[in-house]
Amino acid sequence: MIDKLVKIEDRFKEIEQKLCDPKIISNRNVFTKLSRERAELEEIVPAYRELKQILDETAEYEEALTAGDAELKEMAEAELPELRKKQQVLESKIKLLLLPKDPNDNKNILLEVRAGTGGEEASLFAADLFRMYSRFAEGNGWKIEIMSSSETDGGGYKEIIASISGKEVFSQLKYESGVHRVQRVPVTESQGRIHTSAVTVAVLPEAEDVDVEIDEDKDLRIDRMRASGPGGQCVNTTDSSVRITHLPTGLVVVCQDEKSQHKNKSKAMKILRARLLDKLQTEQHEERAATRRSQVGSGDRSERIRTYNFPQGRITDHRIGLTLYRLEAVLTGDLHETISALRAYFQAEALKAQADD
Repeated sequence: MIDKLVKIEDRFKEIEQKLCDPKIISNRNVFTKLSRERAELEEIVPAYRELKQILDETAEYEEALTAGDAELKEMAEAELPELRKKQQVLESKIKLLLLPKDPNDNKNILLEVRAGTGGEEASLFAADLFRMYSRFAEGNGWKIEIMSSSETDGGGYKEIIASISGKEVFSQLKYESGVHRVQRVPVTESQGRIHTSAVTVAVLPEAEDVDVEIDEDKDLRIDRMRASGPGGQCVNTTDSSVRITHLPTGLVVVCQDEKSQHKNKSKAMKILRARLLDKLQTEQHEERAATRRSQVGSGDRSERIRTYNFPQGRITDHRIGLTLYRLEAVLTGDLHETISALRAYFQAEALKAQADD
């Protein structure tokens, strides 16, 4: 591990020198790439430097144990246990920091919530989940903006897409992708029978210009049309709706929530970039997984990840076997316990996989 840390420190010094070079500063793509790499290393390097200092002090005190000076020996016996304890803590921290970084962890996200099986009840639960994530975002001081939505007459959502921006949004919400199942008595159920419905959640890292290249002239077909929606709304009176088709992949995005065609196009492009980045990274992940013995946190959106059981007030995450009897608190945005448990589990799995390699 020490040899690896020495190389990391050398690379960190090299990057810092390059970031002061006017030629690098003037090259936006290279400067951005190096800045990101520096950010990934800036936690590891101070931890390694602290570890070096502790190892040096430990070596000095261990030498003092065999020296003839009784006072130095007594001091060494008093100091060494604390130094070794600090060494263990730092080494554990560094092992976590050395895990391969998810390049998306610091990114903002697009949150997509879609009703699945269950008709109107699924649409209502989609609205419940969106409120849950909105309150969690607000509690973290993040900004949330609705990009596109399709409401039902009963007050639910067939689909809603929102942008969430703030500090480390993706790192906290990336394990939410998948099928969320709800078991409860619908408001329309007269005989009190419990129904099971499902909602699909997708958490996509927001793409920057340097992440995805799009030639708007060659790659896109942009159609402008009259927005559809509840009668009487002003969005229906102008050709404000925008449909963008990405010709190389066939991905289609429609935005019509805004009165302005320009705003709808801007939102549609943001969604398209995120979906293209997600598609690219999913393909890369599948290629890597084919050569590995196991996958950690696949993020497969067809996977049933969680059940919300209203009669029992229970929430169960099936991936890690976590069951909490505090459903009401979770649905009001208190996701901290669930997210912390998921992050700890997947970190432990990553450490295990690293040790096996």
